[in-house]
Amino acid sequence: MISRKEIEKVLKSYDKKNLSLATLCSHSSLQIFYGARKEKVHTIGLVTNEAQKKLYDAFPKAKPDEFIEVEDAEDFPESELLSKNALIIPHGSIVEYTGDLLDGLKVPVLGNRLSLLWEKDRTKMFEWMKKAGLRTPLIFNPDKIDRPCVVKHLGAKGGRGYAIVHSSEEFHSKFENVKGVMVQEYLTGVRVYPHYFYSPLSKKGYRASGGHLEMMSIDRRFESNIDESYRTMMAGVPIKASFTVVGNEPLVLRESLLPEVLEMGKNTVEAADKLFGGIPGPFCLELIVDETLQFYAFEISARIVAGTNIYPEGSPYSVYSFDENMSTARRIAKEVKDAAKKDMLEKIAY
Repeated sequence: MISRKEIEKVLKSYDKKNLSLATLCSHSSLQIFYGARKEKVHTIGLVTNEAQKKLYDAFPKAKPDEFIEVEDAEDFPESELLSKNALIIPHGSIVEYTGDLLDGLKVPVLGNRLSLLWEKDRTKMFEWMKKAGLRTPLIFNPDKIDRPCVVKHLGAKGGRGYAIVHSSEEFHSKFENVKGVMVQEYLTGVRVYPHYFYSPLSKKGYRASGGHLEMMSIDRRFESNIDESYRTMMAGVPIKASFTVVGNEPLVLRESLLPEVLEMGKNTVEAADKLFGGIPGPFCLELIVDETLQFYAFEISARIVAGTNIYPEGSPYSVYSFDENMSTARRIAKEVKDAAKKDMLEKIAY
């Protein structure tokens, strides 16, 4: 892993008045480019082929200021990005497809690149959630499954390949690689995905660690056939449940639940400080709230999530914090500008 000191040297060498935000053209990049444009920050879109660019021609207000074509997702043009004073904005596709690329990359990453390693490794992720005092589902040894469980692959796969099993025998009939999965107790309730932003640059607002926490928005997911299973079952058609995420929808919580949601975000930030040096920028808790209004956390996404794409002009929560339309992506660009003005980029990027 490249050291913080090396990245701080890069940040010190950057022209603070001509920074660029770079990301893979995927996942939440339309929002990232649109939000940066609102803040007048230069953007770079990394694409793997010419055909991919056509999408951005269809949405000109969310088109990057320039494209750089690369061989594949693991082929970041380090020298070119450094020459353009670039910061990489991580999202789900970068977590899933770049492998160990970010470990040694000299280009600064918004947030803390160590947090992405803790997101990828579900064992570390659960250690993080436990450190934050979050309620979590039980984790089972595959040979001791005694109730409905969901089996999840490692990484940011958007639900692909997940399966429900009810016994150890069923697990072993469906999965050969025990090391590549985690078996979680299947919890019932409403799925809630709050989107947070942690800024270490000021102590105004909801205090957390050395800075403050902002509640940006909330979504829930549409997951392939499981979310329409009642229609299929009513039609008498048997299905094999699948959980691949196909989209997102807005969600507003009853106000009495917000204090606990904010405290969970605060505790997640402070646990990150203790475990691996913090989590500046956007992150998301993936929660279930049951019939007793108890929250259970089953995942952390340590970067911008696709659910924020619902709110390119802000949400029912961000409107209470800002005097202008504020998406999570625009908030990223604003934070970069603020940090550059204060000569504090090392506080928000590694």
